[in-house]
Amino acid sequence: MNDQILVDCRNVNVHFGAHHVLKHVNLTIRPGETVGLVGESGSGKTTLGRAILGIGPVSSGEIVFDGENIAGVPPRARQGQAAIQAVFQDPYSSLNPSMMIEDILTEPIVARGLASRADASRQVRKLLDQVALPSDAAERFAREFSGGQRQRIAIARALALSPRLIVCDEPVSALDLSTQSRVMDLFIEIQDRTGVAYLFVSHDLAAVRHISHRVAVMRFGEIVEFGECDQVTARPAHDYTKRLLLAAPVADPARQAERRAAFRALAMTA
Repeated sequence: MNDQILVDCRNVNVHFGAHHVLKHVNLTIRPGETVGLVGESGSGKTTLGRAILGIGPVSSGEIVFDGENIAGVPPRARQGQAAIQAVFQDPYSSLNPSMMIEDILTEPIVARGLASRADASRQVRKLLDQVALPSDAAERFAREFSGGQRQRIAIARALALSPRLIVCDEPVSALDLSTQSRVMDLFIEIQDRTGVAYLFVSHDLAAVRHISHRVAVMRFGEIVEFGECDQVTARPAHDYTKRLLLAAPVADPARQAERRAAFRALAMTA
């Protein structure tokens, strides 16, 4: 990680009719960094991720990626069209269950003319190795895999185009707790090896704490707090962030009761 800026969201606004979904959003992501974007459902997190990906609208403001304003520019019209990829929430709907894994992984490479099908097929084994799946997975269908394995395949598909940024939209929320931890560790291993940056979108502050270098907290379309992970998740400045922390369950019943009481007290002053 360094002090350079890979993504710079500058005063980004998104309107859907009369509804102001994103409000003057400013957020930066550095090369090789994970920025966690956390907030409740409907806060605007996914809308920002889609705007960065170029599959959602931008009403005003700039999204500068590697020096180019890409706000409102669809992916195929961008200069570095493969440089931003995505891993979505549901590993069951994000992969075609009737396609073999080799076809899923070679399709984006061949479609963009980055390699012949034969060369792309040779890359598949390397991609599967990167996500800790056996090479014979290439000859199987997506429907044959578990949720965690499917998410690994989705990660491999994102990596196929050697992106500089991956937008991870709730990538572990559909998985059980033990699988969540393994998949997040995989994200970290891949980042250490490749230097890819992540925007990690989640409603789960524990998951964001596990993987992020910096954390942005979004409420009603606004970034209400943005800073180093330890600062935001251990010593938050904004009451909304404090409520998010207190809302997370803990195993100790006595501590859980104390947290609920503190949460109610904060909620009454909101």
